[in-house]
Amino acid sequence: MKRTLLTIAALFVAASVCSAQERLWYDAPATDWLEALPLGNSHLGAMVYGGVEDEEIQINEETFWSGSPHNNNSLTSLDRLAEVRALIAEGKEVEAGQIINSDFVVGPHGMRFLSAGSLRFHFTGVDNPSLYERSLDLTKALSTVTFSSGNVSYRRTTFTSLADNVLVIRFEADTKGALDFTFTQDCIYPFEVSAEGNVLTTTIKGVDQEGIQGGLVAECRSVVNTDGEVTTEGATIHVSNATEAIILVSAATNFVNYHNISGDPSAKNDEYLAAVKNTSYGKLLRRHMKAYEKQYSRVSLSLTSGSNAVLPTDRRLEQFEGSDDMGMVALMFNYGRYLLICSSQPGGQPANLQGVWNNFYDAPWDSKYTININAEMNYWPAEVCGLTETLDPLFSMIKDLSETGAITAKTMYGCDGWVAHHNTDLWRIAGPVDAADWGMFPNGGAWLATHLWQHYLYTLDKDFLAQWYPVLKGAADFYLDYMQEDPETGWLLVTPSVSPEHGPMGKKTPVCAGCTMDNQIARDALTSVFDAAGILGIDAEYRDTLAAAIKRIPPMMVGQYGQLQEWIIDGDDPNDEHRHISHLYGLYPSAQISPFTTPDLFEASRVTLEQRGDMATGWSLGWKTNFWARMLDGDHAFKILGNMLHILRPRTWDRNGRTYPNLFDAHPPFQIDGNFGACAGVAEMLLQSHAGAIHILPALPSNWTEGRYKNFRARGAATVSVAWNHGLVTAKIKRSSAAEGDTVRIRCAYPLKGCHLKEVESAVAGVHEYELACAPGKTRRLRSAL
Repeated sequence: MKRTLLTIAALFVAASVCSAQERLWYDAPATDWLEALPLGNSHLGAMVYGGVEDEEIQINEETFWSGSPHNNNSLTSLDRLAEVRALIAEGKEVEAGQIINSDFVVGPHGMRFLSAGSLRFHFTGVDNPSLYERSLDLTKALSTVTFSSGNVSYRRTTFTSLADNVLVIRFEADTKGALDFTFTQDCIYPFEVSAEGNVLTTTIKGVDQEGIQGGLVAECRSVVNTDGEVTTEGATIHVSNATEAIILVSAATNFVNYHNISGDPSAKNDEYLAAVKNTSYGKLLRRHMKAYEKQYSRVSLSLTSGSNAVLPTDRRLEQFEGSDDMGMVALMFNYGRYLLICSSQPGGQPANLQGVWNNFYDAPWDSKYTININAEMNYWPAEVCGLTETLDPLFSMIKDLSETGAITAKTMYGCDGWVAHHNTDLWRIAGPVDAADWGMFPNGGAWLATHLWQHYLYTLDKDFLAQWYPVLKGAADFYLDYMQEDPETGWLLVTPSVSPEHGPMGKKTPVCAGCTMDNQIARDALTSVFDAAGILGIDAEYRDTLAAAIKRIPPMMVGQYGQLQEWIIDGDDPNDEHRHISHLYGLYPSAQISPFTTPDLFEASRVTLEQRGDMATGWSLGWKTNFWARMLDGDHAFKILGNMLHILRPRTWDRNGRTYPNLFDAHPPFQIDGNFGACAGVAEMLLQSHAGAIHILPALPSNWTEGRYKNFRARGAATVSVAWNHGLVTAKIKRSSAAEGDTVRIRCAYPLKGCHLKEVESAVAGVHEYELACAPGKTRRLRSAL
């Protein structure tokens, strides 16, 4: 009996730890959007405030943007391109930038993501609530609000169905007839709302921007099903004497694709709602959870939670610094996976600068796709976390940009292939925006295309590679035409360009030729196509052209302070703590720099990171976490994570605050890329699979003394599960049947033993290296040799 009780107690503790790492909860309603809890199915985003008497659920529809189909290609840039290049070669970058501003960056500068308004509910008979709690269950993608008023207990449950494409809201009371509420919808843009029977319909008109006429119309439709009485008055629905009410919300626009807005939002809503018309709430919930859990449950992570794990999430965040609550890190990791699932699904749009959530009239930076880092960062967790479905919208956008960007490349630069600069939007603009200092970045498309190559490296799917080879080749073709020979060195330089968003000492502009990031991205673009053509057995002569060009890309260089140079000139300022550290792209997400292959550049990268410091904007902290993980320095990576996990209360300013109460990342303002960067960074601390090996626990912080993860993905079509406890490590490596070869290289800071494992010499002190016989389709188990 005693043993049984102890077993039950142990299971209870395990469940508590799990919920603390997969659940956000609060003991008061949200008073600000940055306290509200996000739901999403890519198509729809919703922010639930959890108010008692007055509740707001703010809505976004992923295709509701300002403007209409257009492009921003300059018709004068080609005539002045040679002049700009000559000025840069003469050291007259400021003058070159002036021409770029007048003749290259012609606008418009991108459209903005719009809010689809808010559902507003007013409840009667619920004053003086007690036992209040609102929560977000990450394992079910379910928002719940519970409280009592008088002798009645109330529950409100909300989810955006991943299976049925609608928002589902359920209000319950445990006393018959105790529900009494009205609801309507409003919006910050021009709108009309009407109520008829049990249906509320809102029509919202899109807006003009920068001379581009607003061409989109959004329709939101809410259908009420209840055991109570339903009446309407003007634009309001009133539900009374109810015990339960279920509201199904659908939203759509006339968007078809980036060049077609002939859709019918009303017909789309008819279709969505007809599909669920006769479906019970229980079945809707089960279908949603099944579809969601299929993605979310593929991987798991558990770290040790401290005593703060029982606190409401905002107070837990507030007290994270110096605590033993490593479960808070696991919560951020799981939250990142949750947000990616919610904001990026097949057939939809990619996660934008705020995922699929925005309540501003003018979204920060228009909530566009910033492709000089931020949009790429959104998808860093996708492969390692097995979230393959979330990549579909990104790949779709890359395909669109390969079409619009081919026109941009030819029109603006006279080049073959395709190009996109530092920003794009729903309409897939590919020309430069804002100004030369930011917009003259011709590498955004090629950086996006690296995700196609990385997907192949993770899956070894040759059919996928063959399908996307023309897009990869188009990115390489652009560089072959765009790069110019430096007469002194013979190097091929990307010119004009900028190193985002930063210039060297002695220069008053970022405009330059052949900065380090240009060279790294160009090298990846050309090398991936060279390798892909070899794998597919095609384009032998073209491979020779690529090989010759790759040899002429400038090498990475170590500067006067021991730093990795950001430019061809040695112009780094050792006291500059700029948020962009673009020239470390080669360290992460690329793998051109590692201690196993380029030790001198690896040490120079360390110097650069130390010079840039440990504080930055939220997204930059996400990137720095991954940098330090690649440096194999877990304690420093954790320090960066700790800098991110500082609370920033809404409508306040704290230079160290980088996470809002609802755990949204604070640039500030809110940018979701920091959430995804942190999620990827935690994974990178626990598993790496570049530089020719699977590296187990490569950057484990000293205070993560025990934990476990399951089914992380590794390059080479492998799945890795690891548990550790004070230096005792067990690991399971499973290789897909798509894998090639019978041997895998394994690295680990801890000595390992296991069948079919042979230790070999390591290039890095403190890292044990092995060859593991593990044929495709096989699983091997390893354990600590201590």
